[in-house]
Amino acid sequence: MNEEQAILDFFALPENLPLGLSVAEQMDKLREQMNNRLWLNLQSRLENLSGEHGLAWHLEPTEYRDAPDCLVGLHCDAGSEQVLSLLPMVEQQYLGGEWRIYYGLMWSATPSPEQLGIVAVKSLKTSLQNAGFKNNERFLAWQWTPFHPRRKDFLMRYAHRPEQLLDEMELILKKLLIDYGSAIAHANEMIRTTLPRSLHASLQQLRNELLDD
Repeated sequence: MNEEQAILDFFALPENLPLGLSVAEQMDKLREQMNNRLWLNLQSRLENLSGEHGLAWHLEPTEYRDAPDCLVGLHCDAGSEQVLSLLPMVEQQYLGGEWRIYYGLMWSATPSPEQLGIVAVKSLKTSLQNAGFKNNERFLAWQWTPFHPRRKDFLMRYAHRPEQLLDEMELILKKLLIDYGSAIAHANEMIRTTLPRSLHASLQQLRNELLDD
């Protein structure tokens, strides 16, 4: 019998079950606290990185929709009123029975076909695809990381070597923010200044009506 099964058998005894359930509940809370601290630590690092390189991004924590006190990632905010833009982000997702971290460029709203066809957007998408990123309707680019934030091995690393682990996580985001920073900024500027075809048509119709008057 292995050690894990022996522990399970011990807590499965009726007289030990209350203790086992209490320990499990407290450990779930501890995992969540460590997880929240991880994202806040990474936020501080990426804000410093953004300031050092003169980037316009402000990092904001992403909360789990069903539990506001539970952080699940970070997203960048440019601080502008632009409705549609590409925002760097990193987040954990529950998939296949465990949490796993992914990152990429998220659309702030649903783009139109015309906006998807903007040269700067298409060029950025191609560059990121060549770098191994995937894409879908919500993301111009996304990619899994090797990090599983609720697993025992990850939490033990974070407990014993937090700076090393945060260095590795920061490096992944640094490549996106720095290596593609100019291309992301250019794509967002082109999105901002390029009107959808339907809006162009509406403006032209308004001009014609004014001329007719």
